[in-house]
Amino acid sequence: MRWKFLLKPGWLALTVVVFVFAALSFTVLAPWQFERHEERAARNDAVSSSTAARPQPLAEVLPGDTAPDGRTEWRRVIVEGTYLPDDEVIARLRTVQGEPAFEVLTPLRTTAGPTVLINRGFVRPANDTGVPDFEAPPQGRVTVEARVRVDENDPSNRDAFADETTGGRLHSYSVDSKVVARATNLDIKPGYYQLEPGEPGVLTALPLPQLEAGPYFSYALQWIAFGAMALLGWLYFTVREARPGGALADTDATDSESAGAPSGANPDDAVEPTATEPTVAAPSRRKQSGRQRRKSVAQILAEDDEADALR
Repeated sequence: MRWKFLLKPGWLALTVVVFVFAALSFTVLAPWQFERHEERAARNDAVSSSTAARPQPLAEVLPGDTAPDGRTEWRRVIVEGTYLPDDEVIARLRTVQGEPAFEVLTPLRTTAGPTVLINRGFVRPANDTGVPDFEAPPQGRVTVEARVRVDENDPSNRDAFADETTGGRLHSYSVDSKVVARATNLDIKPGYYQLEPGEPGVLTALPLPQLEAGPYFSYALQWIAFGAMALLGWLYFTVREARPGGALADTDATDSESAGAPSGANPDDAVEPTATEPTVAAPSRRKQSGRQRRKSVAQILAEDDEADALR
């Protein structure tokens, strides 16, 4: 049967691998890259539109305890209140522009009542490990312009801590208002607010993300192409093997011929004599007639010698 090779274990394993890879490419990997492309495009639109728009009071953008989301992130807001330097937290293990950094998080009690978390920017490590001395926030009432940010998510859900390695300062592994609230016992509004350059209390302002689409859309197309190539390759080799002369078909024919031959028999012994065999025996008969002719000459010479002796 021509399609019997499809049931071979090796071919079945290859088929499973090809179809699983293609399914993952079409349903998981490509959509994942498309989602990242859409997220990047939405972020770029939010950053560019918020930069062009005028800043608004925080109470108008996020009234009450409203948490930031994709629609409000990166919006510029005006916050008025007083810094709480005693409840400051250092975000550790950060990377800014490809280099290690610490980010300084200082709560600010607004004049409207709620407390918000202000990201005052970053400082570079001192002696490659420690937190350097940095300027304290200004005292008294201040008015700052900041960008709305969504809280970061720490997969390990680690709390802030302070010990001898941190010099008694609170350190956290994420910029998260909930982590700072637990560590300081403050009622902090969800989200945090990233200071713009030149604002009161800013250290080195965090840079805005680059407004570029990134390679995610092309990555998604590549995964679709890889899945299609895998299926087309499997189809090509399947059709090729199904045709006469395929590698697996030749193997089956050889196996069947070997099974039909007697055990221990030499394949050459089964070949029937051909018409060329008489031509092989002809030279031996010519040799025999030549020897007979040579014997007759010798007898003739012997008879001549005997005749001469009798004379």
